[in-house]
Amino acid sequence: MTALSRRSVLAGSTAAAGALSLAPCFIEAFFASAAAQAVGFNKYKVGSLEVCGIADGVSTFPLPDRFVVNQAKEEVVKALKAAGQDGEKLSVPYNPFVFANGNRVVLIDTGMGPAANAQNPAIGNTAKNLAAAGYDPAKITDVVISHFHGDHINGLLNGANPIYPNAQVWVPAPEWKYWTDEGELSRAPDARKGAFANVKRIFTDGLKNKVTQYEHGKEVVPGLTSVATLGHTPGHTSFILASGNDKLFIQSDVTNVPFLFVNNPGWHAVYDQDAKQAEETRRKTYDMVSAEKLRVQGFHFPFPSLGRIEKAGDGYRLIAA
Repeated sequence: MTALSRRSVLAGSTAAAGALSLAPCFIEAFFASAAAQAVGFNKYKVGSLEVCGIADGVSTFPLPDRFVVNQAKEEVVKALKAAGQDGEKLSVPYNPFVFANGNRVVLIDTGMGPAANAQNPAIGNTAKNLAAAGYDPAKITDVVISHFHGDHINGLLNGANPIYPNAQVWVPAPEWKYWTDEGELSRAPDARKGAFANVKRIFTDGLKNKVTQYEHGKEVVPGLTSVATLGHTPGHTSFILASGNDKLFIQSDVTNVPFLFVNNPGWHAVYDQDAKQAEETRRKTYDMVSAEKLRVQGFHFPFPSLGRIEKAGDGYRLIAA
């Protein structure tokens, strides 16, 4: 929903309130529903395609000492405060993406999942907000995974049951090769072994390895082409969605929160597995999207998680939608 359409909704809501002054319970529910939709999903067009950013939620936690591994914490605090954030805490959004193309309804990444939602209702809301936006999880035809970190794959399951039971699940071949390799598991640092176990829980135990691997640089489903954006993980993938002459770049985790890593592309997030490669990918990607003036949908951008990237000095800046 654009800012203009939100204003239109609010204006319409005011008129409805006047007409329904004898039904206060209805009015309260009406405003609550409108507010939930405004923050839960954002529909727009790419060419002739209906697309929609989905809010899984926002996780807020004390700023770790080493969230940016090549900067002193004081510098990170300074950047957060300059962006209007609380320097003592960090809020990280999670925003999957869905689009319809003919008879295909395609979800890209799945959020934190119901188990996380049970512990913290502020996250794990993808399936609920999909339904609020008019997308029945049972009618999702394809789920395309960008990489295997938990905030992107945990929403595939509710307990042992698939949340998208009729969907074909697509995974990047290099990512699958890495995370299912016993040798890689044996060589991984202890801090990463839990991620290997989570991949096994989701894909082997839960989905029984019923996935389709896709290669970088190829069309995954009609209109959606995968782009290798390596570094964050060994098979990390972004996407270009095209319709007619219009394109959208879906960046997955090229950066985490933009007010740290778009502004400072040389900063290395603790989650980046190969920090040097991730930085090279960031600069190359943002040089491309800024030169081509592409809209960018970012998984960790503040909702509605959409904007354009412009060059700014040695870094970049996000011009948010």
